[in-house]
Amino acid sequence: MAPGASLPHARGRVPGEVGVWILILGDMLVFAWFFIVFMHQRARHAEAFNAAHKSLNLTFGVLNTMLLLTGSWFVVMAVHALRVNNQRLGKGLIKIAIACGLGFVVNKVLEYHDRIAAGHPHEQADFFMYYFVLTGIHLVHLLIGLAVLTLMLRVAGKPVLGPRQFRTLESGASFWHLVDLLWLVLFALFYLVSG
Repeated sequence: MAPGASLPHARGRVPGEVGVWILILGDMLVFAWFFIVFMHQRARHAEAFNAAHKSLNLTFGVLNTMLLLTGSWFVVMAVHALRVNNQRLGKGLIKIAIACGLGFVVNKVLEYHDRIAAGHPHEQADFFMYYFVLTGIHLVHLLIGLAVLTLMLRVAGKPVLGPRQFRTLESGASFWHLVDLLWLVLFALFYLVSG
């Protein structure tokens, strides 16, 4: 593409690759099932789940939410910058998004340590089993998302960005937004909603 030219964005099309959207929708269905099972168990053991919910440190959850929302905003801005052929800005924004993701990992590890060190009564074991399993699966998704952002950074550094590169960038951004969306639901379920 010529310097200063921008790649047109086709209206009425799904961004990225269709296969990535199939993966995203499948992942969302699996997580939806997890969420339904968790809510069913919370309804059956409302008192224990509510007590466990109150023992979580909301500050950790809010910080992680802000890190992911900020990271997603930088990903959106990066794809836009690359679309208008501002590769330097696009790469810089992706690096900031990666830093936000790494901040999430550090904060989550600190939270896990805090939670494990505090312990919990036996009757709250089910809540914390769901908490560690679901947030742990999400953390794996986030680590995959960091690898995807790293791939996006490499693609953004190519001398020529054509339609194929933009499909890759859009697919990566879509996956990163999935990670964000899943966290928002987890944040609401564990930190905000009580039994």
